[in-house]
Amino acid sequence: MKWNFFDIGSFLAFFGSGIVVNTLITLLHNSVLLYEHKMNSELELSRLRAVNAEAMNLALKQQIHPHFLFNALNTLKALYHKDTQVADDYIVHMANFLRASIYHHSTHVSKLKAEIDLLYDYLEMQRIRFGAALDCSVDLPAETLESCYLPSFSLQPLLENAIKHNNFTMEAPLKVTIRQQDGWLKISNNIQKKNIKVASTSYGLANLAERYKLWSGDDIIIKEDADIFSVSIKLLNNEYRNH
Repeated sequence: MKWNFFDIGSFLAFFGSGIVVNTLITLLHNSVLLYEHKMNSELELSRLRAVNAEAMNLALKQQIHPHFLFNALNTLKALYHKDTQVADDYIVHMANFLRASIYHHSTHVSKLKAEIDLLYDYLEMQRIRFGAALDCSVDLPAETLESCYLPSFSLQPLLENAIKHNNFTMEAPLKVTIRQQDGWLKISNNIQKKNIKVASTSYGLANLAERYKLWSGDDIIIKEDADIFSVSIKLLNNEYRNH
C-alpha cells in the first residue's frame, strides 16, 4: 500500500486532533476534580469554623454565670442580715433570672423582648439593693421588641458594668437609658466615676464585644465623653446572623 503526501498529511492531522481532544478532556477532568476538592476543602473549613465559633461562644457565655452568681449570693447574704422579706423578694427575681439563663443556655441569640425581660429581673434585684439611687428606663417600640434579636445575655452585663464603675446616691442617681437609634440599640448612663479604681475582669464589655463579633461579624460601638458613657449594639434582623 502506497501513501501519497496528502494521505500522510490527513492521517497526521486526524491523529493530531485526537491527541488534542484527549488532552483537553484530561485537562477538563482534572479541573473538575481540583474544583471539587477545593469546594470540599472550603466546606470542611467552614464546618471547622462553625464548630470553633460554637465552642468559643459557649465558653464566653459560661463566663457570665459564675460571675453573676458570685455577686448575687454575696448580696443575698448581706440582705438576710438586714431584712428577710427583702431578701425573699430578691430570691424570687434571682430565681427568674437563673431560670431564663438555663432555658437560653444553648441559644446563641435571643429575641430582644426576651433580653429585656431578663434585664428587668436583674434590674429589680439591683433596685432592691440601691432603691431610687438606680434609675433605669427602657423605651423601645413593640415592633422592635418582637422582630429584632441580640446575642443572649447582652444587656445585663452592660447594666452591671454601669453599676460597678459609678458612684450613685438618692441625691445623685445613676441614670441608665435604653433606646433604639435607627438600627442600633443604644445603652447610655451618666458618668459618676468612683474615686477608687475598680478591679477589672475579662467579663462585661470585653465578653460582650467578643461574643457579638463572633456571632454577627460586627463591632459594638463604645463612646465616652465627660458626662455620658454609651454602648451601641446593631440590632439583628434574624436569629441566623452568624457570618
